[in-house]
Amino acid sequence: MVTIIKTSHSIRSIFNYNENKVKVGVAECISAGNYPVDVDKMSDALKLNRFIKQIELNENAKRNSVHISLNFDPSENHSKEKLMLIADTYMEKIGFGKQPYLVYQHHDAGHPHLHVVTINIERDGKRIDLHHLGIRKSEPARKEIEELFGLVKAEGRKKKEEFILQPIAVGKIQYGRIETKKAISNVLNAVLNQYKYASLPELNAVLKQYNVMADRGNENSKIFLSKGLVYRILNEQGKPIGVPIKASDFYSKPTLKFIEEKFKRNEVRRIPDKIRLKNAIDIALLREQSISINELARLLEKEGIHTVFRKSEEGLLYGITYVDHKTKSVFNGSSLGKEYSAKAIQERCGLKIAGVEKNNQIYGKLPSKELLIDNLQQQKDILTIPDLVKLLDLLLQVEYSSDYLPNQLKNKKRKKKRKGLSDN
Repeated sequence: MVTIIKTSHSIRSIFNYNENKVKVGVAECISAGNYPVDVDKMSDALKLNRFIKQIELNENAKRNSVHISLNFDPSENHSKEKLMLIADTYMEKIGFGKQPYLVYQHHDAGHPHLHVVTINIERDGKRIDLHHLGIRKSEPARKEIEELFGLVKAEGRKKKEEFILQPIAVGKIQYGRIETKKAISNVLNAVLNQYKYASLPELNAVLKQYNVMADRGNENSKIFLSKGLVYRILNEQGKPIGVPIKASDFYSKPTLKFIEEKFKRNEVRRIPDKIRLKNAIDIALLREQSISINELARLLEKEGIHTVFRKSEEGLLYGITYVDHKTKSVFNGSSLGKEYSAKAIQERCGLKIAGVEKNNQIYGKLPSKELLIDNLQQQKDILTIPDLVKLLDLLLQVEYSSDYLPNQLKNKKRKKKRKGLSDN
């Protein structure tokens, strides 16, 4: 079982999010804790007012609402009664057993999961401390519940078995607002918090792999001038289709301001991931005497790196972005260094080692042995055994040297004329 806890200052938005899911038929409210009547006999107003009245007992608390999701392995198929008992046990163990709460079972994801809506203001107006609630209370409770109910343990799951995000099947989408919003929301929930991007084009390099795009509009549009943002579904040709959804309409509020704050944090978070990416590109380029940019992309794909080429209408390459799915980092080529920009990559791919007329250029652009060795030392805990073998093999080749020059290009020494000797 995997637990996720989010806090908020608005119980109304959390409540509406879950009730809207109920209205469109992808969720149901299965139980209520510490309510005066059974859940099937309560109106929406009664459910919400129970929270609001208790929140009003402490007007100083800025974050007074809690939204919890309990996620189970796709192989698990628990009865509604068991899910209710799991939710009640969890709430008791994290110290919310006496709080009012609502439990919703959602059916709109690839795995069974519950959403629990509650507040942290007690009946006497005191506030339940939310600081490090996940570490202090939730994690111990999760482990106990896994043992108690025989659930699939979170730590025991291999990465290959985890939920893998798939591109939106645009052919299956009914281009109405609700279906479009649900499809985009699933992608955003997986991408925005997992990947480390530092610009809108870098974010879109990831989103477009799942047929989604974050769009600001053109520079003269109303949405651009008001610093707005919409999300769109793309067809197989990469063209926007369906109804665009404003960022502020999503529950997580992935607005321009929100993702710009992510840009700043991600700029720092992704720094350690540069080395692996640069080494992967250098190794791919050095293994072949002649390679096209498309062949380079295929080689990088084997290392879990997706390469996005940005071209003009005339077909000219003007930008390149690397999406490393292993480290979840995204880099525009120039962010890695000049030798990884679109122009430099084209030159490095287009130059043949066997071509005499271009040897000076390519050897001038190769990273030095010292640089690769330094990168290797920094990355010794990240590189795989095959990576190490490739890199060491390259370093041992006599041809690999930043100051190596083929024999035919070496300048022949001129014989100095002796002074005092005539030509005849």
